[in-house]
Amino acid sequence: MNSINRVGQIGPPRFGIAVHALVWLAQSKCVLSSGSIACEVNSHATFLRRVLARLVQAGIVEAREGRDGGYLLKARPNELSLADVYVAVKPDAAESEENMSCGGESGKKVDVALEEIMQEAERNTISFLAGYTLADLMNRIHELDMENS
Repeated sequence: MNSINRVGQIGPPRFGIAVHALVWLAQSKCVLSSGSIACEVNSHATFLRRVLARLVQAGIVEAREGRDGGYLLKARPNELSLADVYVAVKPDAAESEENMSCGGESGKKVDVALEEIMQEAERNTISFLAGYTLADLMNRIHELDMENS
């Protein structure tokens, strides 16, 4: 099987990091600091904390304060769809790039038509991801480990 690294190309960059962090939290079954998760998922701790904050807001992850604080997976892997994760970390409209219209009437029509297509693509992406859970992904990872050993 060929090794393909496309995670950075699928959805918002936060999605890949979020999924990696959730797999790590699910496997550890304990409270982990953002620093230890960042090391494991090869991400900057500040960026990871922003991603984890969205997962906390969505009720997927629990944040614990204090000396032994950190993050804990709140959702069950077999009940957490990848669509739930995608929606939790996707940028808000305020965070999205400014509308960069080419101007003129034809530019506005292109923008409207393209926006409709992109919204349909996102609906299809979310629908597709709803068919997979975090547990499904973890099972695939386990299968890959078995193939490689």
